[in-house]
Amino acid sequence: MRPFLKVCCISSIEEARLAVSFGADAVGLVSDMPSGPGVIDDALIEEIVAAVPPPVATFLLSSREEADGLAEHVAATKTGVLQIVRHIDPGHYAELRARVPTTKLVQVVHVEDERSVDLAISYAGLADALLLDSGRPGGAGEQLGGTGRTHNWELSAEIVKRAGKPVFLAGGLAPDNVREAVETVAPHGIDLCSGLRTNGALDRGKLKAFTSALWSP
Repeated sequence: MRPFLKVCCISSIEEARLAVSFGADAVGLVSDMPSGPGVIDDALIEEIVAAVPPPVATFLLSSREEADGLAEHVAATKTGVLQIVRHIDPGHYAELRARVPTTKLVQVVHVEDERSVDLAISYAGLADALLLDSGRPGGAGEQLGGTGRTHNWELSAEIVKRAGKPVFLAGGLAPDNVREAVETVAPHGIDLCSGLRTNGALDRGKLKAFTSALWSP
């Protein structure tokens, strides 16, 4: 099956169009974060969303932690998917569902060790999908994505087997390792940011090389 492709850290309408021209199924739009690349303001996110043609999905990456703030963020940007980049209190999900009932909810799980498997499975009962990344949430030097690092794909594979929901794989993916990642983890989709960028901009050559490696027979 052709892996779903989400190109993240889109910073302009032109970048969104470039990603779509190479077959991206979704674009990721990064709002205010404590660290990482690709942050743009909410007004620009709304402009990009309006320019993205269906059926391409628009993901809002939000670092807010409570239902009210997350719902307000979706309303401000008009994105179709909310990607929750922190390990939020599961108790916020019911209210969030009530506030944004038509918005798909994707919970990021930062795969740090074996405990991440149980965390992911607990979120799988709440979210529409999971996204496995290589950040380090909480504490000093908090990282919530865009690290360019891989994590333990064996743990990710275990999550895919047990989650019962679509799982996206992120973190350190590149043309020379994406096929191995897909074979090892068997994710529903692939997500990447820093691996496609040069000097902060989406790189056409890297995008072409990556999609060729991902989808070539």
